[in-house]
Amino acid sequence: MTTTNQRYLTKSRFKLALDCPTKLFYTRKPEYENQSESDPFLEALAEGGFQVEELARMYYPEGIAILGEDWNYELLAQRTAALLQQENVVIFEAAFLYEGLFIRVDILEKKGDKVQLIEVKAKSINGLTHDSFFGARGGLNSGWTAYLYDIAFQNYVIQKAYPEWQISPYLKLVNKDAVASVDGINQCFKISKNSDLRTGITKKEGLTLEDLGSPLLANIPVQNEIDLILGSNPLFEGLTFEDTVTHFMDHYQKDLKINQPIGHHCKGCEFYTETPTDTHKSGFHECWTSQTQLRPSQVTQPKVYDVWNFRSSKKIMEGGTLFMEDLQESDVNLNLEAGKISNSERQWIQIVKTQELNKDPYFELDGLRKEMATWVYPLNFIDFETSMVALPFTKGRHPYEQTAFQFSHHLVYEDGRVEHKTEYLNAQVGVFPNFDFVRALKAALETNGGSIFRYHIHENTVLNQIYLQLEESDEADKEALQGFIRDITYTTGSNPNSWCGDRDMIDLYQVVKNFYYDPATQGSISIKAVLPAVLNSSDFLKSKYSQPLSDIEVSSKNFSNDHVFITLENGEVKSPYKTLAPLFDNWTDEDLENLVSDMGMIADGGAALTAYSKLQFETMMDLEREAISKGLLKYCEIDTLAMVMIYEYFLSISSEPFIN
Repeated sequence: MTTTNQRYLTKSRFKLALDCPTKLFYTRKPEYENQSESDPFLEALAEGGFQVEELARMYYPEGIAILGEDWNYELLAQRTAALLQQENVVIFEAAFLYEGLFIRVDILEKKGDKVQLIEVKAKSINGLTHDSFFGARGGLNSGWTAYLYDIAFQNYVIQKAYPEWQISPYLKLVNKDAVASVDGINQCFKISKNSDLRTGITKKEGLTLEDLGSPLLANIPVQNEIDLILGSNPLFEGLTFEDTVTHFMDHYQKDLKINQPIGHHCKGCEFYTETPTDTHKSGFHECWTSQTQLRPSQVTQPKVYDVWNFRSSKKIMEGGTLFMEDLQESDVNLNLEAGKISNSERQWIQIVKTQELNKDPYFELDGLRKEMATWVYPLNFIDFETSMVALPFTKGRHPYEQTAFQFSHHLVYEDGRVEHKTEYLNAQVGVFPNFDFVRALKAALETNGGSIFRYHIHENTVLNQIYLQLEESDEADKEALQGFIRDITYTTGSNPNSWCGDRDMIDLYQVVKNFYYDPATQGSISIKAVLPAVLNSSDFLKSKYSQPLSDIEVSSKNFSNDHVFITLENGEVKSPYKTLAPLFDNWTDEDLENLVSDMGMIADGGAALTAYSKLQFETMMDLEREAISKGLLKYCEIDTLAMVMIYEYFLSISSEPFIN
């Protein structure tokens, strides 16, 4: 018999415990910081998942949703039980309570004693070629294990509550082989803060299944995978599945901590704050202080898993070495390469500088000079903003097909002038932008023969994908566009052709990786980590970019001549991204109430792809569309200016003597 004050092991808490059982003690306690609640990229993923869930429901027009009072588990279960009295019924968000366990099922289809348990996910699959979720050795595919355990838990609870039922479990997934046959499917499922649904989706009024065109989802049976989990419980050797559930449930109900040994899995723990207090606690610190007997301030020191790209970190931490200060040269299997920083040398440099508390940057200066000597002026710096969404914006497109909607292009001349030369943004509703995107990029880059720079592999990958899209198109200039793509890229594994262009883009990420390390990056080579390190190290950049644009020979298409990109905050350079203003500054409350996007600002990639998705709604008023477009243009401009700043730093260092 359940009581209103009982602590239930829910589906989400079970999944959390699979990740780390100790997290059950920290979850849903306001005094413990939870970083996952404010991650813009995760929020964007969640919104896409909710849209897919509402699309899945459209295939069951007779379905009945259990809505409202999500906190009242007993009432939800009672309402579900009442509907289950019917011989045949489809229920959305069916609720089941069994001895302290509580689940809600995305879609439950009951026909007599035969029940389909359907879990909807925005994760994609190739519906035409899918066989199973077993790996080559017969075990579960690691990328799907968490999803399958989720369904297994639901299956377990329902079977306990209704032992006479024959349950068939399914994953309903986005089918990448499907093709949208109508435009604007995304507009049918609007993200809305005023929605009555748990998903936060407002469906288009009068929407029918016929309006959505050909199916985009695939129903994948997972009976064999669930039988394996319930039968042998591969994640927890020595425990049955039921023992595992009972273990989690007992500890959660009694609010007892399961003391999972600390280790590599602690990396990225969401229950973390750098400076814990009594009202803002850090579960991470509690785990580490209790198991190491160290003070909280000592626990924050760099860990073995913080070493860049260190694939041995898990094994070493399982052996008892937890902190970077205890690593030795033999741990990284040091292998030097002439003229560049090898991967293992980069790891060892990071370790040594951490151990010696050395904050000075390290350069492989001869190699950097030789690399820079091959660059041809003027230098072109480009950055793309792209989107891959479950529900295609336009017909003829696959789910999660690449959409390139924006680029920024900076030009640096040999005399040091910096020009924001070109930009492109397609904010139109219902227009597939990729081919016009490449046309605009081609026009921009063919004005000169200089070297072209990107940061990491994204731009090369996107252009390869557009190459294949052009292959299937009937664009009149597709051969010219494909020729341009071949000229500035190299072929990727997904492309059946093979090439490496004469103007193949130079990867500034690789330049950083091969010739530069700064302890301030904490091992990361992300541009968001490298840029602040560069700015704080360079007196030249501080001096130049702390002046108005009009005084430093830097042009901009989106910032005024009196704009200053660099300011100091507590003695440290404030990131140029933090100079970006909120999108709807000084708007009236009435105008804010009418927003479609409900966005604050665009200062990271997650916000940018969300912004483009919002721009695809026809109901957006022109002022809002203009504000979001301006925000996207400013953000992308800073991305390419950041690359310019890194180049300028390397140029200043390479032109003077430097001792590591």
